[in-house]
This record gives sequence, C-alpha cells and structure tokens, in this order.
Amino acid sequence: MKNIEDIIRNNRELFDSGEPSEGHVERFTRKLEMRFHTGGLKRSIVPYLLKAAVVTLLITLSSLWIWDNFLSPANKRMTLGDVSPQYREVENYYIHQVSLLENEIKTVSISDDPEHNQMLRSEMRSMDSVYVQLQKELRANPDDDRIISAMIEHYQTKLEVMTYIVSQLKTIRDEHQKLNQNEKVSL
Repeated sequence: MKNIEDIIRNNRELFDSGEPSEGHVERFTRKLEMRFHTGGLKRSIVPYLLKAAVVTLLITLSSLWIWDNFLSPANKRMTLGDVSPQYREVENYYIHQVSLLENEIKTVSISDDPEHNQMLRSEMRSMDSVYVQLQKELRANPDDDRIISAMIEHYQTKLEVMTYIVSQLKTIRDEHQKLNQNEKVSL
C-alpha cells in the first residue's frame, strides 16, 4: 500500500495533467437530466411494500404474543391439570369423552332445522360458561377441594346430558327410518 502512495506522490504532475475530453461535462449533465427528468430512472415500489409487510408482520406477531402471554382470558383461568398430574389425567379423560360425544351428536343429528341446531349449541355453550366460571374460581382458590369436585361433577353431568341427547337423537332417527320404510312398503 505504501508503494502505491509513493508512486502517486512522486508522479503527481502526471495525474493532474490529464483533463477529460471536450464536452464531457455537457454530455454528463445531459445524461443525468435524461435519467432523472424524462423517466429514464424507474423506481420500483416493491422494496417499500416488502418493508411495510415485514413491519406489519412483526407488529401482528408481537401483538399476538402479548395477547397470549399477558392479556388472554385463558390466563385468568385454571384447569384441573394445573392442580396436579392426577387431575390432569382425569381432565384429559373427560375432554376426550366430551369430544367423542360431540362428534357423535354431529353424525347422528337428523335435524336440518337451524333453529334446533342453534338451540343445541346454545345449551352446550351455557354448560361451558359454567365451567369457565369454575376455572376462574379455581384460580382464586387452587386448594379448594369443593371447586375441584364441582369441576369433576360438571364433566360428569355434561357427559350424562350429552349421552342422553345422543340416545334421543338415535331414537328419533330410528323412528324416522321406520316411517320411511313403512311408507315405501305401502306404496
């Protein structure tokens, strides 16, 4: 690096003597004007859109993380699984059974009447709201055996009600099938 600097210093007059050809400044100015004033330079909006999309994505993900970790209503509730591993097993069993019965209700349901379906969903939500209230009470009193018992009883009651609904739906479905078969035979 020192050698190049020495060469330039020693031959300074050779470097300063050369001038650009005549008309260079005019040509350069003309090219700049053409490029900036006549649309020669086209700017793309894509980089700006990508930056905006990244910022939007970061804000959205941050908001979801804050909601999930700090503001979510689920943080104000406590489940049986939070009390002990044994209760977690009990809760998992009941959740699985409720899920199976919900699927069975969907498959057995013979009513195409939206009003009946809405009424059934409303009753299920009503039962779930009771459980949510029990979860909030458990958060306030995690050692209260009465709340834990009430939560288990709630699951048992819900299973009984859902089993009864399934059996009634199956009975109605069977009656409809018998009526349809009798009508076909009589025709």
